[in-house]
Amino acid sequence: LGRPGVDCYCQHESGAAVLQLQFLINEGALVSASSDDTLHLWNLRQKKPAILHSLKFNRERITYCHLPFQSKWLYVGTERGNTHIVNIESFILSGYVIMWNKAIELSTKTHPGPVVHLSDSPRDEGKLLIGYENGTVVFWDLKSKRAELRVYYDEAIHSIDWHHEGKQFMCSHSDGSLTLWNLKSPSRPFQTTIPHGKIQREGRKSESCKPILKVEYKTCKNSEPFIIFSGGLSYDKACRRPSLTIMHGKAITVLEMDHPIVEFLTLCETPYPNEFQEPYAVVVLLEKDLIVVDLTQSNFPIFENPYPMDIHESPVTCTAYFADCPPDLILVLYSIGVKHKKQGYSNKEWPISGGAWNLGAQTYPEIIITGHADGSIKFWDASAITLQMLYKLKTSKVFEKQKVGEGKQTCEIVEEDPFAIQMIYWCPESRIFCVSGVSAYVIIYRFSRYEITTEIVSLEVRLQYDVEDITPEPETSPPFPDLSAQLPSSRSLSGSTNTVASEGVTKDSIPCLNVKTRPVRMPPGYQAELVIQLVWVDGEPPQQITSLAVSSAYGIVAFGNCNGLAVVDFIQKTVLLSMGTIDLYRSSDLYQRQPRSPRKNKQFIADNFCMRGLSNFYPDLTKRIRTSYQSLTELNDSPVPLELERCKSPTSGLATRTPESTPDFYKNEISAMRQRNQVHHLPENRENSYNRSRSSSISSIDKDSKEAITALYFMESFARKNDSTISPCLFVGTSLGMVVIISLNLPLADEQRFTEPVVVLPSGTFLSLKGAVLTFSCMDRTGGLMQPPYEVWRDPNNIDENEKSWRRKLVMNSSSASQEIGDHQYTIICSEKQAKVFSLPSQTCLYVHNITETSFILQANVVVMCNSACLACFCANGHIMIMRYLPSYKLSGNHNNNKKVQF
Repeated sequence: LGRPGVDCYCQHESGAAVLQLQFLINEGALVSASSDDTLHLWNLRQKKPAILHSLKFNRERITYCHLPFQSKWLYVGTERGNTHIVNIESFILSGYVIMWNKAIELSTKTHPGPVVHLSDSPRDEGKLLIGYENGTVVFWDLKSKRAELRVYYDEAIHSIDWHHEGKQFMCSHSDGSLTLWNLKSPSRPFQTTIPHGKIQREGRKSESCKPILKVEYKTCKNSEPFIIFSGGLSYDKACRRPSLTIMHGKAITVLEMDHPIVEFLTLCETPYPNEFQEPYAVVVLLEKDLIVVDLTQSNFPIFENPYPMDIHESPVTCTAYFADCPPDLILVLYSIGVKHKKQGYSNKEWPISGGAWNLGAQTYPEIIITGHADGSIKFWDASAITLQMLYKLKTSKVFEKQKVGEGKQTCEIVEEDPFAIQMIYWCPESRIFCVSGVSAYVIIYRFSRYEITTEIVSLEVRLQYDVEDITPEPETSPPFPDLSAQLPSSRSLSGSTNTVASEGVTKDSIPCLNVKTRPVRMPPGYQAELVIQLVWVDGEPPQQITSLAVSSAYGIVAFGNCNGLAVVDFIQKTVLLSMGTIDLYRSSDLYQRQPRSPRKNKQFIADNFCMRGLSNFYPDLTKRIRTSYQSLTELNDSPVPLELERCKSPTSGLATRTPESTPDFYKNEISAMRQRNQVHHLPENRENSYNRSRSSSISSIDKDSKEAITALYFMESFARKNDSTISPCLFVGTSLGMVVIISLNLPLADEQRFTEPVVVLPSGTFLSLKGAVLTFSCMDRTGGLMQPPYEVWRDPNNIDENEKSWRRKLVMNSSSASQEIGDHQYTIICSEKQAKVFSLPSQTCLYVHNITETSFILQANVVVMCNSACLACFCANGHIMIMRYLPSYKLSGNHNNNKKVQF
């Protein structure tokens, strides 16, 4: 590890545990000792670290290694008590062996035990200090090959460290004691202390404590020396956590750790052992973490670690990847994240400063966003080889903390982790950030460099669809809803009045979480602008949100679940649309609702909740991603409207429709493809005949005709068949393979956008695919991939900037902005089983590709590779397929990922 963003990864092929590491300081090399009694010399100067030499000990087990500063000799102690010397350049044994029976006195008949310590004298590098487990210490002269002095102690030795003058050394023992020895009087220690032992009366010896596993004795020029050790606590404090003790003069500080201590190392100003050490930090390696303690401050705070040792400190529940982000975004997020330091951290910079941080080999920045079970969001720089955390956002701060005993009143649908993140939507250009959580909420954030204190605006939405008690059998289900039939109306009222729910009273209009009503201080970074919550309806909880989309240019957020669709204006903070999925197929006149009989009371069953705890939620994560929320039913020979007839898909991988609508630069290619792919048309009843049964996050009791919203997409497109110009649209995809285009009527003048209402109406345009819809994308008439419009970021809290100009700056797609009357565009829609290309506004299906028959697609997206638009699909069987030459299809690659992929 080096400065933030600099790290290196090496792994032994044998898989043996690493016992000890020794740097060749300033030489770019490292020596490792492993549990299979092998020494490895690593070269760190090349791009990918590699092993240069290995040395295997066959007859003895390695227990300790020591490499003096600027020395070419590596000292290796073994379990038998012998010490071997290895030439670091050739990495072979020198033949010089210090045998244990030569090191101890000849009169001593007992074995001293394994070698537990080796170090050279700070005053004379030709003399070696050898520590044995039974309490024996030998000061060995390498030149004369004899012991210069010997030290004996009753308690076992665990570690030894020198005073920088080379006249004294300190030992730690198994009874929790520290002994200080002088080379001039080795017969007994001139100082013995048990730091954590109780002082006995009448001069009796202090009580024994737990072993001190390691001690370091570091001197300072202008203050008392530091004595740092691990362990040594009293036995009567069995419940205390692992600790590190720092003794500075008469002050003793105990730092308790969350995990057992594996090793610690003191960082000093000089590598030379014969100078004042001047320690400034202690690096502590724990079993599940790494911390660095600041020794320059009296309260010994820890440094904020730029290297999260455990990325899953809270389980990851969703991820999002963004490439080719604005170049300054990584630095902006990092600078804001550095300021968000918790109280108690050191105010100094990370003390390890080796290496240099850059964007790596890529010429574009990459960012990964992870959502966690505790409601936290983390932004990671993925441009280099490893992840560097840039910024952390806690979504739970917008909600009130639930008191003990109050949690089950409104949020019993979530057993644990009510703030868990389910979906993430981020617009890097406008810096609009939106998340949805397991408790049926959506939060919209804006980025600001200034701290503000404000109240959080919240909206409550009723989105609960009432299903008829008797539903048609799958064999009699029509392929499309009958637009002339009297369809059940959804309970879609925007806004609500909270009704206090007590025991025995049906819960209604109650959100799962309570948004803070008092002014909230928001530090620089992402600040909550609007919280949208789905509420309970007639004793039934809100269903989990299954799709989410945001348009910064339109100022609109849309989300849906298995009940219906909601569209919210986050500029004016109003609900524009809240209706059941079945109502999207009705006439565009939302006020022509058919009356229906009152719904029958349903028995309340707790297991029927979609909103379940993450303990039950995690096993379904793999199946939950972009899946249908009920088994898809086969469709019969019911008549299909004329405008939908063109959407029928053949079984071949490629089909062509109207040649006059085909781009010129694809005609030659299509002609060749026609010869290879014969087109076969199926009867109408085979359309949407895909039927796959698999578990979902909707419980088995909920097998009625609910149709979930699975995909949403904002775009400038043709909402209706006879449109001559493009307009703002919202594409809605469902779990039954249906696509509905919603028309968005926005105020023309920018000034009116803040006051005039936005009208949202279904356009009456319907398209269909086989399987649940996963993704949308649009291409212009030349085959270029079109990007949705966006708003240019402007700090909402910059007073000077607001005074100069308050107009919103929108960036429209260049190709779409030049659309003329009679022009058209292509819409690419991918479902779990197939992909289709439609020509708009004619709504003609140009191409169909059945991607998989034996599996289903988990994730799909249209991306640009090698300057060409491609459709990339990830299947449940582990295959990754890429189709090029859009808007037609040609399989470019099929990669089989044999490893199990977890989500």
